[in-house]
Amino acid sequence: MLTYIIRRILWSIPVVLLIIFVTFSMARSLPGGPFDRVGDRSLPDSVRENLEAKYNLDKPFMQQFTTYVADVLKGDLGPSFTARGRSVNDIIGQTLPISAQLGLLSILLGAAIGIPAGIFAALNRNTWIDYSSSVVSVIGLSIPNIVLAPLLIFVFGVHLDWFPTARWAVNYRELAFGLFPPLSELGDFFLHAALPVITLGTGIAASFSRLTRGSLLQTIREDYIRTARAKGLRRNMVIVRHALRNSLIPVVTIFGPLFAGLITGTFVVERFFAIPGMGEYFINSVGNRDYPVVLGTTLIYSVILIGANLFVDIAYAWIDPRIRYD
Repeated sequence: MLTYIIRRILWSIPVVLLIIFVTFSMARSLPGGPFDRVGDRSLPDSVRENLEAKYNLDKPFMQQFTTYVADVLKGDLGPSFTARGRSVNDIIGQTLPISAQLGLLSILLGAAIGIPAGIFAALNRNTWIDYSSSVVSVIGLSIPNIVLAPLLIFVFGVHLDWFPTARWAVNYRELAFGLFPPLSELGDFFLHAALPVITLGTGIAASFSRLTRGSLLQTIREDYIRTARAKGLRRNMVIVRHALRNSLIPVVTIFGPLFAGLITGTFVVERFFAIPGMGEYFINSVGNRDYPVVLGTTLIYSVILIGANLFVDIAYAWIDPRIRYD
């Protein structure tokens, strides 16, 4: 297993370099530049040329790319073109913990609801429990975040006034270990997090429920399950110790890209709830041609995605002892 992990990490290096190169090329192929306009005014050519020279944008493409890669290897993601006086490291350090909190809570909520719902639906196939779970799952998958977010805001934030409708309760500087809010502010934190987490967690729960149900129904028909039942093992023990573990493989499979996408920010939800996360900065940086922010956020997303997929592969071997990487 250790050899496999080392090999995967080494193979990840050229993958990350390729992602940087493609993103670097695509960002600079967009029409317009970061210093063509400031607000509604066009900059004089002399000012624009001086700014491009300051940030090495007047250099040949390959020289810009190699300089950027060299800076990345030093841990420097460069300065932001639009957020003057701030570096990309500062922006990501401020926004990534907030997006990570939102993503982790959404995944936990989705797993806590979806996996048990899928298990109960599979164990009560063709009953009202199964039909109800299927209907709720279809509804959860059908309603997009762009519809669910304003609906929750109107009902629970405006009409009932149960939850705040905007912002994030805890500043990133107050987080313990860069992620956990202080105990004294947990109540306020969960009040602010409730609506955006429910918005994201609903679709995740529906996906987990459908996958768990389908996989568990297939698993309980396998020969080794029949053999375990024939030996006299109780049904609940067979399900928990044998069937459930193998049926979670499809759920774990989608966990990698899902984890990376949610951890690095979901633009729609962050925009609706005015959450200062990483997703909103990324979208704004594309429109502003802020190349360092685009590259930095893409790089962080790629590294998290590669790490999450590696974790999924390792989890396969733990879930199913038949899987070996040696």
